[in-house]
Amino acid sequence: MTDASIPRFTGDASPYGGGDPYADHRTADFPFTHLVDLADRRLGAGVIAANDEFFAERENLLIRERAVFDPEHFGHKGKIMDGWETRRRRGVSAAEPHPTADDHDWALVRLGAPGVIRGIVLDTAHFRGNYPQAVSVEAVLLPGSPSPEDLLAPDVKWTTLVPRTAVGGHAANGFAVDAEQRFTHLRVNQHPDGGIARLRVYGEVAPDPAWLGALGTFDLAALENGGQVEDASDRFYSPATNTIQPGRSRKMDDGWETRRRRDKGNDWISYRLAAQSGIRAVEIDTAYLKGNSAGWASLSVRDGEGGDWTEVLPRTRLQPDTNHRFVLDGTVRATHVRVDIFPDGGISRLRLYGSLTDEGAAALAARHRELGG
Repeated sequence: MTDASIPRFTGDASPYGGGDPYADHRTADFPFTHLVDLADRRLGAGVIAANDEFFAERENLLIRERAVFDPEHFGHKGKIMDGWETRRRRGVSAAEPHPTADDHDWALVRLGAPGVIRGIVLDTAHFRGNYPQAVSVEAVLLPGSPSPEDLLAPDVKWTTLVPRTAVGGHAANGFAVDAEQRFTHLRVNQHPDGGIARLRVYGEVAPDPAWLGALGTFDLAALENGGQVEDASDRFYSPATNTIQPGRSRKMDDGWETRRRRDKGNDWISYRLAAQSGIRAVEIDTAYLKGNSAGWASLSVRDGEGGDWTEVLPRTRLQPDTNHRFVLDGTVRATHVRVDIFPDGGISRLRLYGSLTDEGAAALAARHRELGG
């Protein structure tokens, strides 16, 4: 799908001339970057194979932090780049020294959670004259834990998400995706060769209802189980989506922290669960938030798109760097949840333990079938 509202970058960037290497980096505000990155290593994503990684390793594609550039960093193979970089392709002979139109390099990416992809960013940061001439991206749904050989088998049918498209050097190249399907793996192609610094795959997790049904009780808010952040009052220091990432926070910016309020209001996050669920227990974790954790928190729910919020956990004192556990009075049915913090600060994780209702399980199974699962 071509979206005219998304800028396209082509051509070389200027050679690095000193100072901030990102000063001339070309980028834009893409309309899908508020969604979860399905290629996040924290969800279990990985680059499982590549045909060539002579200059720089394929695993660099999924590093969370933006690419760094050290103009003095060289190794025995040449300039060391923070990205995935292949050697220069050559033709078959002196009479035909150039690669053919079909020559390309590829990398296989396992998504951290199966999902519907809404947008892709291939960032060529610091690849100023050694980026690919064009890129393309394909996707497939292959359950289980397929090997690279399984994925590359001739009977595997790949779906093109990004057709072969010219890209620019030292630029965040963004592509909107219009494929209402569930995918597990990507094949990222660069034509004919070159380097890509970072890959981001934005979309919505589409969990397997059979797996959730077998679990019975699970974290209903977790990204990997289909929970998602719908909105938040403030994302100044870190994204609200951090609160439903797997595992405990490992440092302060791995949670959600707001700016300091100077009014009498409060901050909040609203979540959508994968489907209608029954919540029985709650954890609010402030790990690594010591002088800036929220002072108090409350929890409210809503069943359906409309209607009022119903408070199920009243305003409760929170301690810094502490995991707080609450057992609710009975099972609370909900499709949406809102956590309010007072007055500001942050939490690192929110966990909601319970099970899908019969209605929620049926709706999730129907959606799974629609997406080709």
